[in-house]
Amino acid sequence: MKAHQLKAFCLEFNDAVEEFPFGPETSVFKVAGKMFALSALDGKPLTVNLKCDPDIAERLRADHPEIVPGWHMNKRHWNTVTVEALPDQQVRELIEDSYDLVVAGLPKDVRLRLDRP
Repeated sequence: MKAHQLKAFCLEFNDAVEEFPFGPETSVFKVAGKMFALSALDGKPLTVNLKCDPDIAERLRADHPEIVPGWHMNKRHWNTVTVEALPDQQVRELIEDSYDLVVAGLPKDVRLRLDRP
């Protein structure tokens, strides 16, 4: 997966937006004001920080050397994923899981608003 594909995929989710609170070089993808992905899209190698259930995060890190505790993040809940080292489908699933985790933590009225077309 290339940087432009990562960005496009993150923006496909309901209410997803790209913001730059840490400067123009770091894309932060949010839903309802909450971050679900963070990436320096011009980074070499391309990496993305993604939220993850803590138990699953540990298993992913044990199984994949390209998935490590989240850089500059809560290492229990966030992973840094080297995008180009994993199959595109797996990266998509990790992004979707991150988005779903963030949405699940939103108030019910916000979640209902996101479900509407």
